[in-house]
Amino acid sequence: MTFDCRSCGACCCNTDENRTEKYVDYVEVTPRAALSRHPALLRRLTVLNGDGERHMKLRGREQRCIALEGTLGIEVSCAIYQLRPAACRRVQPGSRECRRDRHERLIE
Repeated sequence: MTFDCRSCGACCCNTDENRTEKYVDYVEVTPRAALSRHPALLRRLTVLNGDGERHMKLRGREQRCIALEGTLGIEVSCAIYQLRPAACRRVQPGSRECRRDRHERLIE
């Protein structure tokens, strides 16, 4: 099986477990993140949780990251790829988490 991130996007969606528990704090954007040096983008793409931590916004019923463009399972890209948070940079194609996310989004 080939894991082409540009035709998937499943890891850019809130997991089913988080959704079941109504957990919407998605990918954290720390003060040291490259994205934090872009105030206009921070205002547009992130939200503060009850603890004052900044997280990427989620949209739609898929609860996908607001920076994800395109169609899941067909062709996707990250609008802020060079500025993406550390958690996004850690995702590895084919990892256990990758396979779980693909299965949850029915991208096999």
